[in-house]
Amino acid sequence: MSSFGERVATAVAAHGPLCVGIDPHAQLLEDWGSDVSAAGARDFGLRVVEAAVGRVGIVKPQVAFFERFGSAGFAALEDVLAAAREAGLVVIADAKRGDIGSTMDGYAGAWLSIGSPLEADAVTLSPYLGPDSLRTTLAAAVRNRKGAFVLAATSNPEAFALQSAHVVDVAATDGQTVAERVARDIAWVNGSAAFSGGLGPIGLVVGATVDREAVGLSDDALRGAPILAPGFGTQGAEPGDLVRLFGEHASRVIASESRSILSAGPDALAQRIEERAALYGGDRG
Repeated sequence: MSSFGERVATAVAAHGPLCVGIDPHAQLLEDWGSDVSAAGARDFGLRVVEAAVGRVGIVKPQVAFFERFGSAGFAALEDVLAAAREAGLVVIADAKRGDIGSTMDGYAGAWLSIGSPLEADAVTLSPYLGPDSLRTTLAAAVRNRKGAFVLAATSNPEAFALQSAHVVDVAATDGQTVAERVARDIAWVNGSAAFSGGLGPIGLVVGATVDREAVGLSDDALRGAPILAPGFGTQGAEPGDLVRLFGEHASRVIASESRSILSAGPDALAQRIEERAALYGGDRG
């Protein structure tokens, strides 16, 4: 199996950077004429997968919208994950897991183990119990040729106060923000010789609506990491902003859109995906 970085690079080269979110929240299920149930979420997810194939290379199921239905919801998610991966899509499970020790080992086993019912190509992780708490999970991702995206600067405005705060650590560089500390603390994985010159397996979540300078995410802090960027579409950032926002890192950005696409409804979904994907065409740096 090719590495996660290679799979992402192939997907982006073929279809561009757009990643379609799979977010079956209650209002969308109702708008689509589906039941607000695990069965409705499963049907919703499979329809998104079907529309995405051949039009984009990456999808991102939001785990919470399946988990809310309990065991039936997880069964629905398993079907959606399996269908997307079988169709050749790169699948990022948006689970935002973060804990310590054996608990993180359990999460790694769930999302990043080959043959797991919830197997994905990558998972989102929260570093706020300390970036070092993710070390064994990141190692598992590398070992299984999977990926992970660690939250650095998210697009929700209420996160700014935390992510722009300065760390208090004698070992840290003076003036280092929490977001910058996260970025630099996960850089060791992609900096290994095995990924020299290629796209590494461990990325950062950096919202497209975030003021990178304000949270301390300089170009140097982001160097070498794939970037998952929510905030495009309904949240305000547009495809034409990608190069302006990310500069030299634009070629490593996965631009995530959900509501801007899913609001089209099941009948117009494929057309909306094509329209949005086309807007990301051209030189990305």
